[in-house]
Amino acid sequence: MDIDKDLLLKMYRKMREIRVFETCAGELYLQGSIWGAVHLCTGQEATAVGACHALREDDYITSTHRGHGHCIAKGADLKPMMAEIFGRTTGYCFGKGGSMHIADLDGGNLGANAIVGDGIAIAVGAALGSRIKGTDQVSLTFFGDGATGTGAFHEAINLAAVLKLPVIFMCENNHYAVSTHVDYSSPVPGAADRAAAYGIPSYSVDGNDVLAVYKAVRQAVDLARDGDGPQLVEGLTYRWEGHYKGDPEIYRSKEEVEEWRQNQDPLLRYQRILLDDDFVTTEELDQIDDDVNAAIEEAIEYAEDSPIPPLESLFDNLYVE
Repeated sequence: MDIDKDLLLKMYRKMREIRVFETCAGELYLQGSIWGAVHLCTGQEATAVGACHALREDDYITSTHRGHGHCIAKGADLKPMMAEIFGRTTGYCFGKGGSMHIADLDGGNLGANAIVGDGIAIAVGAALGSRIKGTDQVSLTFFGDGATGTGAFHEAINLAAVLKLPVIFMCENNHYAVSTHVDYSSPVPGAADRAAAYGIPSYSVDGNDVLAVYKAVRQAVDLARDGDGPQLVEGLTYRWEGHYKGDPEIYRSKEEVEEWRQNQDPLLRYQRILLDDDFVTTEELDQIDDDVNAAIEEAIEYAEDSPIPPLESLFDNLYVE
């Protein structure tokens, strides 16, 4: 395998951080500690981690309403992440963005977006900015299969193709747009098939295989950075939870969900690869798991001990000073 051990372990840690963060977020929501809707990405960890680790630190991403994993994979600190979904002043957006609007500009995360497809246009704008500034930064935009039917997707991808902008369109095809299966909403098998209409390269990969995602996105990023224009990568994955926490999920069977949980768990699949190829030991993975559990507990304590934004701060941070 042509990936060094440090990167392999880093990707494992990030996948574990996302898994534990999302598990805890779901439990905290049910306890009433988190307000507003919560959309969990449990089961989709490989797409976020594989894609973000193919980027440089100064590259940009835009995220979605199901964006906790993207933020963590891009390098967000767990403490302000947790504080943000708790609605506390120490969060990334001072507790005013919540679960669906986390941004970390210093880390290249231009923000999660609750409007389906809108992050796509923002990423294209960031790529145009890189072109104007003369940098070689690449933008990567995450979106779901449902977003491929929005006007923002088609308008943005067309502009990016015409101007040959350095942007990666990363579709996390988890098969459902809220409750609508992709087979009912698209005349073509997947998002990768749509790229041909705009004359750009596309790659469809197993989105639950973090190494497959990493290699595909790394190839796409290298091409975009070298001036070859936009690329589209589709990761075929699956969300274990409903569209939102509390979703009754009457649109899919329990057997279907269990099949993906048992046989396509991206974390367990990656563990087996690392152990079977003797890249790591069980003890090393156990130590990472223990460290992550401790870090999440610290993040929860940090959030619980942080203040709620005072009423007089309601109109702060509306404009750049």
